[in-house]
Amino acid sequence: MTDQTIKSVNPANGTVIEEFTPHTPAEVTAIINQSEACFTDWRKTSFEHRAKLLMKAADVLEANADRYAADMTAEMGKPLTQAKAEVNKCAWVCRHYAEQAEGYLADEIMESNGSKAYVRHLPLGVLLAVMPWNYPFWQVFRFAAPILMAGNTGLLKHASNVFRSALNIEEVFTEAGFPEGAFKTLLIGSKHVESVIKDERVRAVSLTGSGPAGGAVAATAGSQIKPSLLELGGSDAFIVMPSADLEKALDTALTARTQNNGQSCIAAKRFFVHADVYDAFKAGFEARFKSLKVGDPMDETTNIGPIATASIRDELVEQVEKSVAAGASVFKPGNTLPDEGNWFDPCIVSGAPKGSPSADEEMFGPVANLWKIESLDEAIARANDSVFGLGSVIFTQDQSEMDQAINELEAGATFVNAMVASDPRLPFGGIKQSGYGRELAADGIKAFVNRKTVYFA
Repeated sequence: MTDQTIKSVNPANGTVIEEFTPHTPAEVTAIINQSEACFTDWRKTSFEHRAKLLMKAADVLEANADRYAADMTAEMGKPLTQAKAEVNKCAWVCRHYAEQAEGYLADEIMESNGSKAYVRHLPLGVLLAVMPWNYPFWQVFRFAAPILMAGNTGLLKHASNVFRSALNIEEVFTEAGFPEGAFKTLLIGSKHVESVIKDERVRAVSLTGSGPAGGAVAATAGSQIKPSLLELGGSDAFIVMPSADLEKALDTALTARTQNNGQSCIAAKRFFVHADVYDAFKAGFEARFKSLKVGDPMDETTNIGPIATASIRDELVEQVEKSVAAGASVFKPGNTLPDEGNWFDPCIVSGAPKGSPSADEEMFGPVANLWKIESLDEAIARANDSVFGLGSVIFTQDQSEMDQAINELEAGATFVNAMVASDPRLPFGGIKQSGYGRELAADGIKAFVNRKTVYFA
């Protein structure tokens, strides 16, 4: 590690917001020691005690929502209204697990040849979260709330461009009265994650991020025989059939593709629209893209802010250009963009051939990839022709089409006549190169516990 500071840069104008000094190896060791020491006592506390503190954390989130949201927007560029909604959603997941954890982790009575047998859920210890910048609070809290209620303690290695949000998250738990060491932030770069995973005191790791990052973390955890949970990229399919409520499908499609500046793993990215309604959908989609307000993310009327980093913006531009060169057509609203900052005009790429970025790659920004299809069989085949398998959507009023999509789409979720969204009450995760394991609901809290079999003669 180095004493060189890590700069937080505002993507809207390129100015340096804040500088952070990374933790030294000695400081990292001290923090892990603190987390392990805390676990020794924390695991013995009651669900009632943990729930009281987590409810307080929800209160702290809501009380500071404006400040936390403003810091998020300054660091990674999401519209301020969406940042505020994210903070409030974190309060929701805290309250959900405060209320439901004891039931989720109740002993499971089992049949056996003995007088009694059951499964008891016990905490594992110190857990590491490696988290991305696109939802700086939500990705962390959907990990933190269940693991703390289960009796584990947590370490956070956040993306380096959102270190202020990382420290704000640690503040939430401190202000809520959690014991020192229950949830701590490590200010380290990605190259230092391997050594933390290999630390014998760290018992498991959860990562939300890119495929390459997930592969590296999973390989390291596997070499140490430690559990890992991966929530990785996605290129979600959004299918529209002739019976769909077209206006609802269009309004949903716009939000599903452009929310969070289009920088979401579960954003709808590939749109497969039946020939019978394709022209009407395309015209309505273009009109809606043209109505988007691109600009200052601190302005509460803004729909699209800047892309989080210049490199991501440049990659997005290159992906669109390559898709057009391969034969696709592109619709651009023609917004006048600021000279400073990481700006990108949202666009719709139509008819890109297989082998082009639109068809084969995840596009992490406000680009909708659109194709005309002749049948649901074709739509499903095209949707499944992807290395990703996170979420999926179908708009139809036909029950048989709903059933076919649910059964045949290769994804961790299928949403019918609605956009894919994470909800504390529903399991969340993907298949194929979108990762493995499930967060949220009962699955999320059971992901990092010891399901111990107990048997009485």
